[in-house]
Amino acid sequence: MPPTDPRPQARAAFQYANFRYSTTARFLSVVSSEMQAVAVGWQIFNLTHRPLDLGLVGLAQFAPGIFLFLLTGHTADRVSRKRILLACYGGFSLCSVLLVILTLRGLTFVWPIYAVLLGNGVVRAFLGPASQAFLPLLVAAEHFPNAVAWDNSISKTAAILGPVAGGIVYSLAGSAIPVYCAAAVAYLTALVLASMIQLRTHDRPRAAASLAIVLDGLRYIWNNKLILGSISLDLFAVLLGGAVALLPVYASDILKTGAYGLGLLRSAPGAGAVVMAIALAHLPLRRRVGLTMLSCVFGFGACTVVFGLSRNLALSLLSLALIGGFDMVSVFIRQTLVQLATPDNMRGRVSAVNWIFIGASNELGQFESGITAQWFGTVPAVVLGGLGTIAIVLLWSRLFPSLRRVDQLTPKITMPVH
Repeated sequence: MPPTDPRPQARAAFQYANFRYSTTARFLSVVSSEMQAVAVGWQIFNLTHRPLDLGLVGLAQFAPGIFLFLLTGHTADRVSRKRILLACYGGFSLCSVLLVILTLRGLTFVWPIYAVLLGNGVVRAFLGPASQAFLPLLVAAEHFPNAVAWDNSISKTAAILGPVAGGIVYSLAGSAIPVYCAAAVAYLTALVLASMIQLRTHDRPRAAASLAIVLDGLRYIWNNKLILGSISLDLFAVLLGGAVALLPVYASDILKTGAYGLGLLRSAPGAGAVVMAIALAHLPLRRRVGLTMLSCVFGFGACTVVFGLSRNLALSLLSLALIGGFDMVSVFIRQTLVQLATPDNMRGRVSAVNWIFIGASNELGQFESGITAQWFGTVPAVVLGGLGTIAIVLLWSRLFPSLRRVDQLTPKITMPVH
């Protein structure tokens, strides 16, 4: 039952204890991942000093999702999503422990780190669809947009604190070991919090597995051009415009700020995103949603160009903060559209496809950035990527006119479901 005590509408999602447990666990998970990302990136760059190796970090974590997304989506629709989350938090903690062991033994090659990151990628492949499809079960439907805004706000707050904490701890200790240890403990704490979530038994259809059922997520998205346009826009825009993988190069060789500066740079997009998410929670989008999304992705690309050309730390941080703010609007609109336009018995499969788009835009985007930086140089790679994002916005406004014209944030479900 939804809670009966009234609260200000801007904080409606916090009426639900399950939402509080879930978002706290997510906060700890994101903090751990971001701390670990700083340590892994700095450790690998110190070993090889090659931008391409930083790009391979993203590829190692994204590749498992490509091969497993049909299985992970189907699993999220047939197995308790809470059990999946618990298993994933435990798996993340194990990966952190393995990184501790490898570092203690001494690393002269980077391939053992990539092996652990592949395992981490497998866990992420199962966590993504389950966590996305889990959120609508925690609050009433009318409070879901508010829950999306606060969930993203909290996770982005973690994205601010995690890199800063990781950079500080790494700088003070001169080693990645304390960072990995802290991440392992935080993941285990998230597991305990997630275990406290109590949901009503929610029966979903248990039809025998078949290729047609597994592929329903792809079919649903393909037939719903509004959803297809929104998630593919994010895919190609961030794929081209993402510069996160190259931040160690900027911190070391261009801005010359060291590990602490790397933590600040990584946290800046999260700072912009959390401010925007809080604004969305208090001032929800009501009209011209499609045009707003396209405009913000355009701003994402423009700020990427500014960051690529900047040689000033303050300007670089401001550009990254604006990138995070613009991206948050796109994430908020896409996540709300996808989840509310999808029946619960299909959310796992649809979320798996959506998660692949997210992973492609982030992790595969890091790989693309590493390759282009190796070919053309770091600054040209970032600038060209930002220009490419702007071109994608102009093209998508033509290819998906329904996306440009959409007005309301919560469309009705109109597509047939198998």
